Amino acid sequence: MRAVIIGATGAVGKVLVRQLLCDDRYQFVEIFVRSPWDIQHPKLIYHVVDFDKMTEWHHLIEGNVAFSCLGTTKKQAGSKKNQWHIDYDYVVQFAKYCKTKSIQTFVLVSSKGADYHSKVFYLYLKGRIEQAIAQLHFNRTIIIRPSSLIRPNSDRLGEKMGVKVLLFLNRIGLLQSYRPVPVSKVADRIRNSAVSHVGYNLVIIENDEI
Repeated sequence: MRAVIIGATGAVGKVLVRQLLCDDRYQFVEIFVRSPWDIQHPKLIYHVVDFDKMTEWHHLIEGNVAFSCLGTTKKQAGSKKNQWHIDYDYVVQFAKYCKTKSIQTFVLVSSKGADYHSKVFYLYLKGRIEQAIAQLHFNRTIIIRPSSLIRPNSDRLGEKMGVKVLLFLNRIGLLQSYRPVPVSKVADRIRNSAVSHVGYNLVIIENDEI
């Protein structure tokens, strides 16, 4: 198989790429990134692109399975408007091009609690992305909804504190469905889900199933 990925430089994306390169089921791994990739591998094909100019490079998209690990935070993006542009516009436009190129399976990394009816902006945003991708009707759409991520050497103080609080609450039996999950485990579930849910058009994998 040939995998196509956006969000390859993020916490989950980096691990996913490395796993795919070691997986014999995938002959090629094609990634679209905003800056040069620091890994070389015979199976790896990478393109440095401008996501605001997708019309200039969408013809390069070619594969059997597409993975979207792309996502940002309001702090990183600078505003809700910019976050929406990155998370929604980039991902949905990429998915539309994947559909036109007859890619059979689209795997989306979303978030625990994603819901397009939510009053919480982040969860509403993720829910709207899920809705838009599902409406493209790939042969298989797989949506992964992890809770807080456990990232090696994370420099996000707020995230690290949040994970510690959740782990403490989990130990006393609270908020079990929100148990933080290591990025390696999320990537592993993503990679295997693309080939394990044969016969299903839409699969949603919740945090406690990762």
